[in-house]
Amino acid sequence: MPSVILQRGRKKRLEQGHPWIYNNEIEKVEGEPEPGSLVAVLDWRGKFLATGYYNPASQITVRVVSYQPLEAMDVSFFIQRFEQCLAHRHRFVREEAYRLVYGEADFLPGLIVDRFGDTLVVQLLTLGMDRCRDSIVEALVSVLQPTGIYERSDVSVRAMEGLEEVKGQLYGNPPQHVTVTENGLSIKVDIWQGQKTGYFFDQRENRASIEPLMTGWGERSGVMLQQLPVEGGGFRTAPVNRKGKEVTFPYWDGATVLECFSHTGSFTLHACKYGAKKVTCLDISEHAIQSAQENVRLNGFEDRVEFVVADAFEYLRSQVKGLDERRQRASDDGKVDTSLPMTAGGGRTWDVVILDPPAFAKTKGAVKGACRGYKDINLHGLKLVNEGGYLVTASCSYHMKPELFLQTIQEAAMDAGKLLRLIEWRAAGKDHPQILGVNEGHYLKFAIFEVRTKTF
Repeated sequence: MPSVILQRGRKKRLEQGHPWIYNNEIEKVEGEPEPGSLVAVLDWRGKFLATGYYNPASQITVRVVSYQPLEAMDVSFFIQRFEQCLAHRHRFVREEAYRLVYGEADFLPGLIVDRFGDTLVVQLLTLGMDRCRDSIVEALVSVLQPTGIYERSDVSVRAMEGLEEVKGQLYGNPPQHVTVTENGLSIKVDIWQGQKTGYFFDQRENRASIEPLMTGWGERSGVMLQQLPVEGGGFRTAPVNRKGKEVTFPYWDGATVLECFSHTGSFTLHACKYGAKKVTCLDISEHAIQSAQENVRLNGFEDRVEFVVADAFEYLRSQVKGLDERRQRASDDGKVDTSLPMTAGGGRTWDVVILDPPAFAKTKGAVKGACRGYKDINLHGLKLVNEGGYLVTASCSYHMKPELFLQTIQEAAMDAGKLLRLIEWRAAGKDHPQILGVNEGHYLKFAIFEVRTKTF
């Protein structure tokens, strides 16, 4: 087998568990490895370190797949790895929809497999994995017996490997839409046209974590539980408003919620499941909102959800502008002629605002602009959270480090005149494990903040 010999003075990232070897870490290549084929990785003394696949056209020249000698990534190799992946998911995920293979974290760099019941979606991101397409499909069929496998390798990162974007059927008859269960909710996913593989499993546990935020708001609106007499004697407990009238709306104690960047409406669905009174579901994509509407109907939440197709930045700014104008008109300082109609629209606020945007920083050079974006959207989101309410905010930009993300939110809070209490700090779910030392896998930041002003 051809060999890649590493430089003597390189950083010991490989020994620390990082599976990438960059071209500037390589001293020389012995033999004539074919692009995409396996090579032995040796240190400067000739000591064996790992086996990986080779692509001289990529800055990441070798990606490690084993720390033992390996002759081929054949069907039996993939069967063994897929069985290990399946055992991990069966231990931690109680449903039949999840990320089955998470690239480097499952010791299969360049390969993503998402499971939607008996349908699988595959992404082949590198030349080494692209060459193994047939073996991967055969192994998946052997381990999982799916009815269909669909490929979504229509991602720009393949260009860095010298590959074109492709998608389409790989096995069986994969449908365009599949319905799966997450945290007891039914979710319909478009695996042909949806973003990436169609759904974002990495937020499963995070979506469930909003449950405590969704109830406990009735007293704020003047509704309290009281003992009411029952005809014929005795009493029963029921919600009653300030006028003493019984409230029959079942979600009287629920929160008002705004979800921005809703995609399939997954946070909206969880908010409704956990008792939200009213949810505003917003996305710039008409297709995404149609998907969210279908999922809301599927779960019977239509009476509590309104849908908005709009740019989240513009929508939040318009609500803040309207809120500021309402406050000015209510100040009675004579500066505003309140007989005239308002010039700004909106001005609504919510008990819980959820911000789950796409990655703002896809490269290291984009971090500065991403900070401005994250600060802007969190600043306006904070202004629209009712006193004592909650901001749920996330970043899936790897280059936006956790410390920088928290610093950016703190700067937004200062500009908004808010005090924040961090209630929860989370990362990706258990079907997205992280290898210590591989920082690129630590991309998702998820936080829940209580929002207050300095009025106490």
